[in-house]
Amino acid sequence: MATYTTQSRLKSITAGSIGNLVEWYDWYAYSAAALYFAPIFFPKGDQTAQLLQTAAVFAVGFFARPVGAWLMGRYSDQFGRKKAMIISVSLMCLGSLIIACTPGAAMIGVAAPAILLIARVLQGLALGGEYGVSATYMSEVAGKTHRGFWSSFNYVTLIGGQLTALTVLIALRYTIGEEAMMEWGWRVPFVIGAILAVVAFFLRGAMEESKSFVEAKASGVELGSTKMLFKQYPRETLTVLGLTAGGSLTFYIYTTYMQKFLTNTGSFTRDQATELSAATLVCFMLAQPLLGWISDKVGRKPLLLVAFGGGTLLTYPVLTTVAGTNSMVAAFFILLGAMLVQGGYTAINAVVKAELYPAHVRTLGVALPYALANATFGGTAEYVALWFKSAGIESGFYIYASVIMGLGFLVVLTMRDTRHHSRIQED
Repeated sequence: MATYTTQSRLKSITAGSIGNLVEWYDWYAYSAAALYFAPIFFPKGDQTAQLLQTAAVFAVGFFARPVGAWLMGRYSDQFGRKKAMIISVSLMCLGSLIIACTPGAAMIGVAAPAILLIARVLQGLALGGEYGVSATYMSEVAGKTHRGFWSSFNYVTLIGGQLTALTVLIALRYTIGEEAMMEWGWRVPFVIGAILAVVAFFLRGAMEESKSFVEAKASGVELGSTKMLFKQYPRETLTVLGLTAGGSLTFYIYTTYMQKFLTNTGSFTRDQATELSAATLVCFMLAQPLLGWISDKVGRKPLLLVAFGGGTLLTYPVLTTVAGTNSMVAAFFILLGAMLVQGGYTAINAVVKAELYPAHVRTLGVALPYALANATFGGTAEYVALWFKSAGIESGFYIYASVIMGLGFLVVLTMRDTRHHSRIQED
């Protein structure tokens, strides 16, 4: 059976990671800059109303992700991980260019938010394919002994993309000032994203194809069958749905919505909210490989139990406490603690899902149920949170998040530890 050398393994993981970081940067640039461009595309209403409308567009982009996951998942299983990853980064580049160049509502009226929506749909299609393909690819080339460690870089680059978007935003704000950011500076992150996507396009062109795919294709088995996925692997598919529902909801609360929560519900300024988000994300990102390494030693299931059990118990008190404090230090440590608990899911979610499926339906199995649950729960996190707030019952959102995490905990209790029962055969 084909094996990887250390050099080829590192080269493949590095190339895949860089492309993944660029795609997530492009995706998160929208959330990072939303506080600045919301009045440009949605000039009517107060801050909550404007953020609600930008969150709605964010959610629609998420609902394009299952379509992208299905298309790219099937394509990846049939024609290769490498080709699918090149297509996804090209679509992301196009979406960023459209956002960067679209005039505001003051110039072209309702066409502005309509074009913004189209761009986010393109990016949603791209990212729907990207997650499944990159998670599968990195898990396949990682090797059995250190699979948890190396596959954790899927979320290192995911968080790195978000952190890079925030860093660009902070640098721009201090360089050109608040007024220029509101007028035109918010467009710069999207221009940068489009340029970086072109670089990732060429890097991915030089990647080595996954040996798991090569051997699956040579075996003659049917590749990328949607019917096969749901008929032959229903338990695995339901497991991915259950894990993703709670994991993605909590992840987007702490990493995407939190920047707005700190200003719109908490007592922090925009600058403080952005800096708090950046600081917690740095620590969270650095913790991913350590947690992945731990899963290689003790198994995947113990970390998942901590993540979902902790999320069930901690979400309500964490959000309530952060909303009531005006201390940057207190908010930082409270949020970081909650995020590290969730790291038990984020660090290993890619490898856990990949280990559930055989190679001939692996990308589709990782991508499609993930995208469906992520769109339903992660993509709507901001919108649901702002809806509860606008209705005057914000604490209802805290309860909602806790319940979804509790359901995820029940899913973990019923599953086998994939470290000991992995379907990834190649080392």
